[in-house]
Amino acid sequence: MASAKLKYLSLGILVFQTTSLVLTMRYSRTLQGDGPRYLASSAVVVAEFLKILTCLGLVFKDHSYSGRALSSILRQEILHKPIDTLKLAIPSGIYTLQNNLLYVALSNLDAATYQVTYQLKILTTALFSVSMLGRRLGVYQWLSLLILMAGIALVQWPADSPSDPQKEQLTAGSQFVGLVAVLVACCSSGFAGVYFEKILKETKQSVWVRNIQLGMFGLFFGIFGMLAYDGDRVQEHGMFQGYNTLTWIVSVLIIALGGLVIAAVIKYADNILKGFATSLSIILSTFISYFWLEDFEPTSLFFLGTVLVIMATFLYGYESKPAPNPSRA
Repeated sequence: MASAKLKYLSLGILVFQTTSLVLTMRYSRTLQGDGPRYLASSAVVVAEFLKILTCLGLVFKDHSYSGRALSSILRQEILHKPIDTLKLAIPSGIYTLQNNLLYVALSNLDAATYQVTYQLKILTTALFSVSMLGRRLGVYQWLSLLILMAGIALVQWPADSPSDPQKEQLTAGSQFVGLVAVLVACCSSGFAGVYFEKILKETKQSVWVRNIQLGMFGLFFGIFGMLAYDGDRVQEHGMFQGYNTLTWIVSVLIIALGGLVIAAVIKYADNILKGFATSLSIILSTFISYFWLEDFEPTSLFFLGTVLVIMATFLYGYESKPAPNPSRA
């Protein structure tokens, strides 16, 4: 009973986290306020720092709140194993790139289109799993990937709208930038996720220690990217320019804790229920994007594509039961 409660609680939190992340990031990137807009690169740095603090707290808790034990674990698993630690630099750099790309995507796409298109990461993760881990996909999973591609193609199908030609051109250009950002983020998410899974299977280190290592490199790459792309603005207005309550909610409560929520879902839930959570998040994002943000006009092709994506999500997590063996009957 307790396990079932944890399962549905973690899934409920995942739906809330996924939906809130998309909508608040979109709203915060389009909100017109006084002064300069906050820097996405800065928010990524803050999120990485907070992830490190959170994972340090979890390791501290797992070792009976002993500072000496925490210090010993960090020395043994990080300082005394530099090769294993350096292996995390690759997925960490890719995750940092991905987080920045998601801000670019949500600055140029409405929340509903982004949410559906980002499910293409199922395809990239599956392909990298086959090539890097030697994993074999079943008939249902290959079928789901075909349905997924068809659904996303329908979602991205250009809609006829009798608007101002100049405005239409700007919108098309903005949507193209957002689409490219999502596609690159999907590829990076698939590769980094499978690479990280491969590292976890090869070692016996704690997931939280591994996340600390990821966060260390992520913090380094994030600061480097912030100074490289927004160095002038940081020098002029500071790293926390444009920050408000919503910005801190995005970077602190949603992005920084997102990985921990996903870890809990992986531990307590199965693929079908995770697919249900993803589908529910897509539906909620679509409704809120239309009724609250008012930045989205649904079309029949969009709805058809969304239904196909949701079907593909469920189908990918479906596992057919093996037929009974007559010899054991």
